[in-house]
Amino acid sequence: MRVQHRHIIYVQGYDPRGLAQYYRMFRTELRKFGRLYHLSASISRPQVAPDGETASWTIETKAGDWQTRTSYDFLRWEDLIQRDLAAPIWATVFHAMWIYWRLVFSGTIARFWKAHWRFATFITYPHLVLLVEALCVAGLAFAFEKGLDALGIPDPFSIAAAAALFIAVLGTVLKYTENQTYLLYLLSDTIWTWEFSHRQRPEWDERIDRFAQYLAKVARSSDAEEIVVVGHSSGSFLGAEILARALKLDPALGRHGPRIVLLTIGGNFPIVGFHAASQDFRDHLRLLAIEPSIDWIDCQSRKDVMNFYPFDPITGQGIDAGSSRRNPTIVPVRFREIIKAEHYNLFRWKFFRVHFQFVMANERPHAYDFFMIVCGPIPLSERMARPEAALAIATGDAAAREWAWKSLEMAVAKRMDAADLVEMERSARCRG
Repeated sequence: MRVQHRHIIYVQGYDPRGLAQYYRMFRTELRKFGRLYHLSASISRPQVAPDGETASWTIETKAGDWQTRTSYDFLRWEDLIQRDLAAPIWATVFHAMWIYWRLVFSGTIARFWKAHWRFATFITYPHLVLLVEALCVAGLAFAFEKGLDALGIPDPFSIAAAAALFIAVLGTVLKYTENQTYLLYLLSDTIWTWEFSHRQRPEWDERIDRFAQYLAKVARSSDAEEIVVVGHSSGSFLGAEILARALKLDPALGRHGPRIVLLTIGGNFPIVGFHAASQDFRDHLRLLAIEPSIDWIDCQSRKDVMNFYPFDPITGQGIDAGSSRRNPTIVPVRFREIIKAEHYNLFRWKFFRVHFQFVMANERPHAYDFFMIVCGPIPLSERMARPEAALAIATGDAAAREWAWKSLEMAVAKRMDAADLVEMERSARCRG
């Protein structure tokens, strides 16, 4: 019942910062986690695999009456993302604009608005910023052209000079305001998502296949009590793809020993699943929805505009899983409950900061705590099913902790009995 060894496989989203910055953030947040719960947590240095596609480290966590070891794998995409961001500015702008209008005329943007207006506003935001900046620069170019006319410059020359000024100034504005607007990054994200959805990114698919093989290998060889595949942001659908493909490689994936749990946080499944071309992806989600040996927890926050909330990743995308459906368990997360009020008010309108709170340390003890999920002694499914018990184990006195452990053990026993009954019924149907 108590987890002594956990294996985390972390799937990052479309984030060009990659390993170095993620590891620094993780180490800093781990220290905050230790101070909050008055426990010790040490972390090793990351070890990069020979192919450079994964990095791994170990966390040792000790509290009064429990101790865990966590093997942490970080799956890397930053080389592919940085290649996207190195594309010429104008190529990115025109390509993203073309894709956005295809989304409009295909009705996909309307589906986004219907499913979650905040997310639709967020993906429209860079195009609105681009429009405002273009109009401002166009005004400057128009004034420049009129000035040349006043000096008697012939129209063909004044118009050409104004057009050249427009292109040069707008390109400069886009480049040097990027740290404030994130416009080019978001446009690149739009292009990548579209091409990934339409299976036009073979290098991504090939890496997903290699990660699926790695997951299957870990499931066969690990001595951990549970393996948690964590997908944050766009990593939600990438993690789901990795797990689904691993299940196809090894249908007994979740029966080798360690319980396998998919944890999606800040997910945005519809940016892939709403495309008509993404039938394979929707089939993979259906596979995860009905697979009895896999648990899937989907944590959502209303405050996060990059996260669809409230949204059912199965029925919300028109997937019919029938009566066999058992996944995902949808868990709402209120950041106001895990962050001190004075700090919450400082960053509540900083959308990227809010989005990353899913993978940062709490300031208040709570059942949703990313670092307790990673380092704590309670299996993830039980933590989400019995939040009061999970919190009592983290913060309660000896009597409260004893009650909590008994409560969790009884819940696990009931679940195992139910699982055995389902397996018996399935075997009976097969024999029949």
